[in-house]
Amino acid sequence: MLQIIYLIAFTILAFLAIGNLIRSLIGFSMDASQPRARNNPNFQGYNYRAGAVPHPELLDDMGNVTNEPLLIMKSISVEDARARLDALYHSDSPRSAEGENT
Repeated sequence: MLQIIYLIAFTILAFLAIGNLIRSLIGFSMDASQPRARNNPNFQGYNYRAGAVPHPELLDDMGNVTNEPLLIMKSISVEDARARLDALYHSDSPRSAEGENT
């Protein structure tokens, strides 16, 4: 008797999982079939669904989605990098003031 209940329960779970998989595939195919607005002048490089809120780091000061690169790397010499790190380390005045008093 207990085996029959387990069999029925796992059969129901399997049908629910397959139904969820089919709904997800249909949803993805609907999203993929919609044309992208790349030739729209107001398109800013991100395609958010209606009602979806973008991450706050992607917004500028006015609350608009940024269309700029978020990471800019430039090449600097090792000596320049060390000088900048030393300047940051030595500009920590509370720790250096404590060291002078002792």
